[in-house]
Amino acid sequence: MIILIVFVTSCSTVPAGEKSIVKLQLDIQTSDKYKEKIIESLLRNEIKFTINFSKENSYILDQNIFNSDLKYFCNSMMEDERKTLESNIFNNKRNENKKILVIYFKEYEDIVLELKRKYPNEEYHLIKMNDYDSQIKRILYVDLSIKNYSELSRLDNNIELLHSPRVRDDFTGIYFLSNYDSGKTVVPIFRSYALDIDYFSSTEIFHDASDIKKLVDFENTFIPITNKMIENISKKQIVSIKDEIENTLIKDYLTVEKIYQNNLFRKDIVPDSGNIKVKRNTCIDRNLRLWKVSTNNLTG
Repeated sequence: MIILIVFVTSCSTVPAGEKSIVKLQLDIQTSDKYKEKIIESLLRNEIKFTINFSKENSYILDQNIFNSDLKYFCNSMMEDERKTLESNIFNNKRNENKKILVIYFKEYEDIVLELKRKYPNEEYHLIKMNDYDSQIKRILYVDLSIKNYSELSRLDNNIELLHSPRVRDDFTGIYFLSNYDSGKTVVPIFRSYALDIDYFSSTEIFHDASDIKKLVDFENTFIPITNKMIENISKKQIVSIKDEIENTLIKDYLTVEKIYQNNLFRKDIVPDSGNIKVKRNTCIDRNLRLWKVSTNNLTG
């Protein structure tokens, strides 16, 4: 399948004087879903382009773009996210004498096995798909606090005791490995018991959210994502946050191809999914930083 299209719209990454000479030739193998996204992204740019989706031995864009080693980038998006999280959670934690609680669901067991190998002194808890509240109370020792209160109350029924369950104080942060359906329930429960704790997760925890305002369930949680991506998502009606991140990754791939094929390195272009400009003959490190979820200023 070969496509030749010349389309005129707007282009934010190429100066007006150079639009007429910018061209793009793509040989790529990928899914029908990503073929459509690539075409849609290209049609928003004022350049000439040709695409061959059938050429053998051409670049392969995997079915899961989040775990794909996207061309020109040092790591996949999820590798960069987890690299940033591990650096901030385990390597630079604010109190070395306290633990990190890793809260995860079954589908993340392989990732947790690797974390246990690298960080054996932290605490890991598998959450089962039932009665979240009881499990969380047990993890935070809230159930023990309630038990002690009940035993104390029975000593003298004539004494009225005020009680607010106390949680354990031997940990400094919680790292969630969860999808959206589980995370939107579990994170608020943890927060209802443990307020002054740092919360962390990858973007996976809100991938399936269909509205940026639904991130309110994860308020103040630290997520590795660029401000540019959040701004772009907040300005439009979306199918899901995951879909918008996929669109961004496709756009970034095409932008870098355009830079390489047209020698546009001097333009100091920074991919939307990262924080470092594209440089010649070196892979792109996204150098992600943590965004603290705040829905107050989001327009979605």
